[in-house]
Amino acid sequence: MQKKTNKTNAFSQHKNLSIQFSLDGFSFCISNSETTEKILLTQYSFDKSVNSPELLLEKIIHIFAIDKDLQQDFVSVFAVHQNNLSTLVPDEYFDRNNLVPYLKYSVKTLTTDFITYDSLTTVNAHTVYIPYVNINNYLFQNFGEFEYKHHSTILIDKVLEYSKENADRQFFVHVLENQLDIVVCKNDQLIFHNSFSFNSKEDFIYYILFTAEQLQVDPNIFHLTFIGAIEKESELYTITYNYVRNIHFISPISNFFASSEDFSNHSNFILVS
Repeated sequence: MQKKTNKTNAFSQHKNLSIQFSLDGFSFCISNSETTEKILLTQYSFDKSVNSPELLLEKIIHIFAIDKDLQQDFVSVFAVHQNNLSTLVPDEYFDRNNLVPYLKYSVKTLTTDFITYDSLTTVNAHTVYIPYVNINNYLFQNFGEFEYKHHSTILIDKVLEYSKENADRQFFVHVLENQLDIVVCKNDQLIFHNSFSFNSKEDFIYYILFTAEQLQVDPNIFHLTFIGAIEKESELYTITYNYVRNIHFISPISNFFASSEDFSNHSNFILVS
């Protein structure tokens, strides 16, 4: 399924391309490279998740072949790897020359896996993760040099920037197709981050309540802020409201979706905000 929105009055000869991909879908945002104004967002949701990076590459090659918005020259290209093959490592324990042990207990790795890292700008930590190397190679063939990061790096940095100087504990749940990220922060400090895969609404609420329990916060008192692919009419929202009384959607940072029928203001936080 494809959804697209654009600013019909926005035009630029100099454009940046940001893309985000996962085993569930592919999205891209085009912006004015001089003003950073967002021009267009397109989202492809796969009918069902693909089960390997190789099949994901086949999907992406097909999209590039049929979507003319991608068949342009761009000043810069930025890619976001969305997966749960990552972990957060405080700077004091980080050794860039020995990345394998960080993932050993949380991610199933192969000896052939390429492991890399991002530096966070808001906290003294690094994201260690496995990118989809075959997708990177394809993008390099198409565009030459480009930058890439893990989605959790961008999410944490943006959430902490969004909530800075707030003395209350902030509990954010970023929802993806079959994955949720939980970010908890207070006073510009990251308290908790983890990413979970879910197959049902029961899985979804379990991870939220389990995290709240571990952090010793009362679901009847704390405030939960949703980001991403969740709407008030959805079963995920409904089951959460059965247990958590104070639920909000993140306030829009950008007005790009103000007139969109396909996208909510709180969606596509990583690409658009």
